[in-house]
Amino acid sequence: MNIDAHQHFWVYNDYDYTWMGPRHDSIRKTFLPRDLAPLLDSIGFDGSVAVQARRTIEETEWLLALAAEYPRIYGVVGWVDLCSPHVGEQIERYAANTSFVGVRHTVHDEPDRNFVRRADFQHGVSLLDPAGLTYDLILFPRHLRTATDLVDAFPKQRFVIDHFARPPIATGEIEPWARDIRELSRRDNVWCKLSGMVTEADLHAWRTGDFTPFLEVVIETFGANRLMIGSDWPVCTLAGAYRPVMEIVTGYINRLSPDEQAAIRGKTASDFYGISRHEALRPCT
Repeated sequence: MNIDAHQHFWVYNDYDYTWMGPRHDSIRKTFLPRDLAPLLDSIGFDGSVAVQARRTIEETEWLLALAAEYPRIYGVVGWVDLCSPHVGEQIERYAANTSFVGVRHTVHDEPDRNFVRRADFQHGVSLLDPAGLTYDLILFPRHLRTATDLVDAFPKQRFVIDHFARPPIATGEIEPWARDIRELSRRDNVWCKLSGMVTEADLHAWRTGDFTPFLEVVIETFGANRLMIGSDWPVCTLAGAYRPVMEIVTGYINRLSPDEQAAIRGKTASDFYGISRHEALRPCT
């Protein structure tokens, strides 16, 4: 399968999407699976992993309802309150759904740079692996060192870094991001998504070559079997249409072996999120 490992759906409103600022005006509208389907078809991709965009339980339930209706949603990375004393009940409830493959908390929106070191947060993370769930790390470069501490605290937990940890592609400043992501990549329980690049570049004047130094770092450090492609649609449309955004990665990896290309285009995501196993468990329709 060719899998877009990172995209979002929403029905926009003013109170749930406070992370959208003035530059997000063009995506303050509804984006649903029927809108994504022709885009997947345009590049020969089979399905996607839908990732939370709101920090609410209602978001998780809504995405799971979409996954039940649209079989091209291969997995849902949802939200639970990892700091809640009731987090165990939430995880148990949603892990019973075969479409629920992982959890994400938008750490990069927390004012405390050391948020991931909080005891209540780490307790919540400790419950994910026993439930068969992954964890998506959404970070800025300044969070990479504390994220390394989190990963070291849970060596059996599978983590994936969203959007390379948002390096400053627009300025081309590769350090200290490269140093810190190389250090994190030395942990074999960490994967990385080739996603979210265009919104870290010059939104209106990026060129494919702008991404090459950053792609070289993660491909060298993680290897194809720990890398997966993601569009970050519809956020990516702030800087480009779906197909050219995805072609930044699919074009770059043409230099790799067929097996490496297949890993990045879908096998890594399938293995990481257990998509093949979950698809086998879905009822026939």
